[in-house]
Amino acid sequence: MKKKNHQHKAGFIVVTSRAVIISVVVVLLMSSAIAVVSYSAFKDQFRSSVIYQTLSNYKAQSLFYLMSQENQHFSQALESDFQPVPFSSVALELTTNIRAKDSRSLLGSELPGFRIFDSNIIIAGEGTDYTTIPQESSPPLETILEERELAKEEIEKYEENEQNRETAPPPSMTTGDRKVVYLYHTHSWESYLPLLGLEGDPNENKAVDNKTNITLIGDILGKELEARGIGTTVDKTNMTQKLNEKKWKSSRSYTMSRGIVEAASLQNKELTYFIDIHRDSLRKDKTTVNINGKAYAKTVFVLGQGNKNFDQNLQLATDLHQRLQKKYPGLSRGVIGKPKTSGQNGVYNQDLSPNAILVEMGGVDNNMEELTNAAKAIADVFSEMYWDAEKVNAQ
Repeated sequence: MKKKNHQHKAGFIVVTSRAVIISVVVVLLMSSAIAVVSYSAFKDQFRSSVIYQTLSNYKAQSLFYLMSQENQHFSQALESDFQPVPFSSVALELTTNIRAKDSRSLLGSELPGFRIFDSNIIIAGEGTDYTTIPQESSPPLETILEERELAKEEIEKYEENEQNRETAPPPSMTTGDRKVVYLYHTHSWESYLPLLGLEGDPNENKAVDNKTNITLIGDILGKELEARGIGTTVDKTNMTQKLNEKKWKSSRSYTMSRGIVEAASLQNKELTYFIDIHRDSLRKDKTTVNINGKAYAKTVFVLGQGNKNFDQNLQLATDLHQRLQKKYPGLSRGVIGKPKTSGQNGVYNQDLSPNAILVEMGGVDNNMEELTNAAKAIADVFSEMYWDAEKVNAQ
């Protein structure tokens, strides 16, 4: 009887061991399958923008705190009121992109329609939070077919700026005949109430027009860059007309502008920087700043996080933002990242070049003077950045 019990126990152990081994193998296979399936999504998630955004929330002293755990000497660099970094929150955000202080990161994928407002504040400028981030707007084409004239008062400001530029001394450095910057307008119909001689609620008085629109500001920026020696091409394609010809809705405007940018790149291999100029829908108190007695239309850089050149695009936008902060504090609203979701483009044709960005110039209430001042400021810091890079390349 004892022998039988012993054999029974031995058999039970063998069966149990096999079951455990099989279970472990099944778990490993399932884990591997899940890892393979989720790899592409995780690869897009765990990129520099997420790391940058997460770590930028904490003081540089956090590094000294971490090092002080091994060497107490580093604790002398900590301020008296310093609070240790909640590393559990950092780990959670880096691995899941769920942010403890941002409920949108937890509920965004659950609430219907919520994803269209999904944006990441990569670099926050003055007054920038999740209530002031720029939003995409693609109105029906039938609402933007009008062609109104530039308001008289705004014409005078425009002509005055043209005269001042003509009397300015020639630039000390120039790209010569080379055109290296390409400015274009995916939403060419976006306009400003003052330019149209309108005021009040932009929902009633549409700040859109088929003639007097954002292309005027792109033209000013192009001329300001040229005045600083930067060869620039300004595309002023009537996107409304082009979309109508193909019977496309305005939501396909990025597909249309993509073809325009690709054609320009093939025609001119010298083009290096591609800037898509837009107008935000926010009101004047959020899009205007006074710097040394002059009014400026605020700007914000928008990057598509779903494009392969995101890291390089971020370097360009960050450089421009920091230079604006130094010379024109408060002008830049920061750098906003837009992930690729069902409600957002997330690419914005920025995959076509490592030096491609989207710039929002002011809002619906900004006038010609404020927009011109902003264009000059951007041209100033861009040319500074460009010539600094040229010096480095020459060395």
